[in-house]
Amino acid sequence: MKNLKIALLVVVTLASSINTIAQESFKAYTQEIPGTDVSFKMTPIEGGTFVLGASKKDKKKEDDELPNVNVEVASFWMGTHEVTHKEFLLFTDKTRDILPDGKQNPEVISRPSSPYEDPSKGLEDEDLKPVVGLTQYGALSYCRWLFRRTGVFYRIPTEAEWEFAARAGTETPYFFGKKSKKLKEYAWFADNGEEKLHVVGLKKPSPNGLYDIYGNVSEWCLDQYYEDFYSKIEAGEKNPRAYPDALYPRSARGGSFLDDPEECRSSNRITSTDQWKERDPQLPQSFWWNTDSEFVGFRLVRPLEQPSKEDAEAFFSSMLE
Repeated sequence: MKNLKIALLVVVTLASSINTIAQESFKAYTQEIPGTDVSFKMTPIEGGTFVLGASKKDKKKEDDELPNVNVEVASFWMGTHEVTHKEFLLFTDKTRDILPDGKQNPEVISRPSSPYEDPSKGLEDEDLKPVVGLTQYGALSYCRWLFRRTGVFYRIPTEAEWEFAARAGTETPYFFGKKSKKLKEYAWFADNGEEKLHVVGLKKPSPNGLYDIYGNVSEWCLDQYYEDFYSKIEAGEKNPRAYPDALYPRSARGGSFLDDPEECRSSNRITSTDQWKERDPQLPQSFWWNTDSEFVGFRLVRPLEQPSKEDAEAFFSSMLE
């Protein structure tokens, strides 16, 4: 319970603390990974209140998207793109984990074991495509490694943060309107995805500057998946989150290159299942990889207020150990 409370403090950003941070620093930036030629971009998402869940007028809404409820989300940065294979390789391959002095990182850290087979099923042959096939544990372990390498606390978004960012101030099923006609301009999905991953950033960005927030790959969220979660959220609640209490099901968002348009809607919720690693013959099955989820990746979030090193480590311990 102590770790859970610490995790809560790290995940949320208290409104009173925001005032201690200069607002002029809350802007887009590029994060370099020291000692490498790899970097990634982060986009600021200014917090506020919004209606979480589907509109009653949305003809494609599902039961788990209701009842809709007003909530508040604190400001954060979100990855401009989904985490790429090139970025993740620095974590999985210790020979690439080079410190600024040119030496390999000697820190003892748990790295992913080799997968039973290529999680992307041969679809991930380019560095700038999203990394896929990893578990939520794998995504959060990368975040912990990234924190230790950069000194900046990153994690994956909550469902509320993800939907708030995807909506970009709108209440329609898509940020561009009620109907999916324009989806091809912004996303790789079943109609144009050709059943394969695509290099990030080739489509138009969302109004707040996020690429592939719909389609390409679904994106892990921090929450346990509960079908009735919204009915338990109080109106006006700040930074709602469903805390994990089991390995399955966990939440993902955004739809993928395999999905129909309705599964790419801002309010659509995706639930993980044990079928995502159905063909894994290892006993016990891998903590790191899902053999059958070549359609799931992740995107980073950085809270506006950075936790202390101790609180950050406590958060990762509560999620990973």
